Amino acid sequence: MATAAIFSSLRRRRSPSLEAFLAPVDLSGVAVVQTLASISSEVVSSSAATRLSFQRRNARSLLRKIEIFVVLFEFLAETRSPSSSTTALLCLKEFYLLIYRSKILLEYVAQSSNLWLLLQNPSISGYFHDLSQEISTLLDVFPVSELDLSDDIREQIELLRRQSLKSRLYIDSNDESLRETFYSFLYTFENGEIPSPTALRTFFVEKLGFKDSNSYRNEIEFLEEQIVNHDGELEPASSVINGCVAITRYSRFLLFGFEEDGLEWRIENHPKVGGGDTIVTQVPKDFVCPISLDLMTDPVIVSTGQTYDRTSIARWIEEGHCTCPKTGQTLIDSRIVPNRALKNLIVQWCTASGVAIESEFVSDSSTNEGFVSALPTKAAVEANKATVSILIQFLADGSSEPAQTVAAREIRLLAKTGKDNRSFIAEAGAIPHLRRLLKSENAIAQENSVTAMLNLSIYEKNKSLIMEEDDCLECIVSVLLSGLTVEAQENAAATLFSLSAVHEYKKRIAFTDHCVEALSSLLRNGTPRGKKDAVTALYNLSTHPDNCGRMIEGGGVSSLVVALKNDVVSEEAAGALALLVRQSLGAEAIGREEGAVTGLMGMMRCGTARGKENAVAALLELCRSGGAAAAERVLRAPAIAGLLQTLLFTGTKRARRKAASLARVFQRREHAAMRSGGYGFVVNVNENRDGGNFTTDVSVPMSISVPVL
Repeated sequence: MATAAIFSSLRRRRSPSLEAFLAPVDLSGVAVVQTLASISSEVVSSSAATRLSFQRRNARSLLRKIEIFVVLFEFLAETRSPSSSTTALLCLKEFYLLIYRSKILLEYVAQSSNLWLLLQNPSISGYFHDLSQEISTLLDVFPVSELDLSDDIREQIELLRRQSLKSRLYIDSNDESLRETFYSFLYTFENGEIPSPTALRTFFVEKLGFKDSNSYRNEIEFLEEQIVNHDGELEPASSVINGCVAITRYSRFLLFGFEEDGLEWRIENHPKVGGGDTIVTQVPKDFVCPISLDLMTDPVIVSTGQTYDRTSIARWIEEGHCTCPKTGQTLIDSRIVPNRALKNLIVQWCTASGVAIESEFVSDSSTNEGFVSALPTKAAVEANKATVSILIQFLADGSSEPAQTVAAREIRLLAKTGKDNRSFIAEAGAIPHLRRLLKSENAIAQENSVTAMLNLSIYEKNKSLIMEEDDCLECIVSVLLSGLTVEAQENAAATLFSLSAVHEYKKRIAFTDHCVEALSSLLRNGTPRGKKDAVTALYNLSTHPDNCGRMIEGGGVSSLVVALKNDVVSEEAAGALALLVRQSLGAEAIGREEGAVTGLMGMMRCGTARGKENAVAALLELCRSGGAAAAERVLRAPAIAGLLQTLLFTGTKRARRKAASLARVFQRREHAAMRSGGYGFVVNVNENRDGGNFTTDVSVPMSISVPVL
C-alpha cells in the first residue's frame, strides 16, 4: 500500500534516481504512448468500481482528466504517429510520471481507513491539488500542434488545459467538520470529561458507517500501522493518532460491547520484557535500562561505559554490588555521569511517539513543543482509563467466556506500551481478574491473561502487586508447567524473569513448587524462544545465593549444562553456571555433570566475548571448589593450553584475568605432580614485575608468552 510519505517525497522536486526509476527513458515514442495508454486505462477501470468515503470530488476530478488522456494516448497508439520531436517525447515521459503518481494516490485513498483519511484530509487534498497544478503546467508546454490529432481530441485537450488553469485547492467542508468533531473528543478527554454516547454513536456509526466491532478493529489496526511505519514522521503527530486510537477503542466497547468478531486471538508477536509487545510504540532497545528493563528517564554512564537509569544503578550499588550489571566488570568507582545526548534522544522519541514524559525528565529542547502535540497524550491516557474501567467491569461481572477473552486481550494490548497504561490498569484492579483467567480452560483466554500479566510486570510498582496477589505466583508457575499453549508457557517464563528482577523475590520464586523444574524442562525441550525465556529466568534466580540448592534439586544445573551446546542460549547458560559455581555446593554439582567441562571449553573456543568470560570463570571455580575429579578433568583437557593462550591475548580484561588465574592453578598442580614423581604436563609460570606489569610464560608442553593482569 502506498503511504503519505510517498506523496510527500513526490511533491518535492524529483531526484534523477526517482525519475529514472519511474520514467521509461529507454523507450521510443510509440512504445511510450502504448505504455501510457495501458496504465491510464488501468487507472480508470480500477477506480470505476471503487466507492470512496472521502475525497470523492477530488478523485472524480482527477479521473476525468485521466479519461481524456486515455482518449489521447489510445489515438496516438492506434495511428502510431507521435511526433519525433524531443519536446513531445519529454512531455510524454512526464505524463507517465503524473499518471503513475495519480495511480498511487487513488489507490492510497481507496485502501486507507476512514479515520486516517479524515485526519489527513487537508494533506491529501493538497496532494490532489499538486497533481492538478502539474498537469496544468505540462499541458501548457505540451506541443499539440506537432501531433496529428483529430479535431475533437484537440478541443478536449484545449478545454482541459483551460479548466486546469482555473483549478483551486478543494477541501470538503463536511469532511473538515467531521475532523473537527473528532478533535473535539480529544479536547473533551483532555479536560477530564467523557464524550456522550450519543455524540460518539452519531460520529462513528452514522457518519463513518462503523457497523460492528470488526469495523473498529480494522480502523485501529490501520492507525497503529501508520505510527509504526512512519517512525515519528507523521502529520498529525503520533501522539495525536495515539489519542485517536484510544478514543476509537473506547467507543467500540461502549457502543458494541464484547461481541465476537470471529477471530482467533492468538498472540503472534512475542513480548519482550522492557519493550512489551511489539506494537504502536515499541521502545528502542538502546533506550531501555538493562536493569529495570523499562524506558530510561535519567540515563547515566558508569565507569565501564555502560548506560543505566540513574535510579536503577543507584539501587544496584546501594545493595553492595561492585560490578557492572551488564558486563560483569568491576566498577572502578561509584561515580555516574549523566548521558545527556541519550536523554535528549529519548525525549525526542517520546514526543514523537506520544509517550508521556515526567516533568523532571523533560529537557529544555522539548519545552517549546506545541500544545496540540502534547494535548492528546493526556487525552489518550484518559480515554484508555475509561476503556479499562469497561473491560474490568466485564471481567468482574463474570460475563460470558468469549467476552472475558476479548477483555483479557484488550488489557494485554493496552499494557503493551507506556508506564501510565500499566500503572492505571493495575490500580483499577485488573490483576485479580487476570489471575483467575490463568486457570481458564480456554487456551486463548489463558494465553492473553498471562501475557497481560507479563506486560503489567514490566512496570516496577506492579511487580509487588502481582507477587502480593494471593496464589498469583503459583498460577503463573502452573501455566509455565502445563499451559494450554506453547506461547502461554513461554510468556509465563518471561513473567517470572521480569518478577525476578527484584532481588527479594528471587528466593520465593525459586522455592515455589515445580518452578525450577518447569523452567528446566522448557530450557531442554522448548522452542528457541522458550529456551531463551527459560534460561534468562534461571540466570536471574541463580544470582541469589540461597537458590543454589534449589537449582540443583530442580534440575536447573543439569539443564544449564546441556544448554551450553545450544548457540541460542549458551551465553546465558554459561553466565548462570559461573554464578552457581561460586558456591561449593554448586561447584560440586556442576563438577559431577559429565558435559560441564567440555561445554564450558566449547564456549571458550567459540562463544561471545562475554560467554568466554563466564566460561573461563566457571572453569576456574571448578578447579578451586568442584573437587579433585572436576579439577582433573579441567586441567587434563588437551585443548586447555591453546584456549588459555588465545584468551590471554584476545580476551576481555576480566577474561584475561581469569585465564591467568587458571594458568596459575595449572602450574601449581603440575609442580605438585612433578614433586610426587607423577607424570604431568610441564607448566612454568614466571611472574616478572616490570613497571607494575606481569608476564607469564606457560609451557604445555611448549613455552607461551602471555601478559598477566
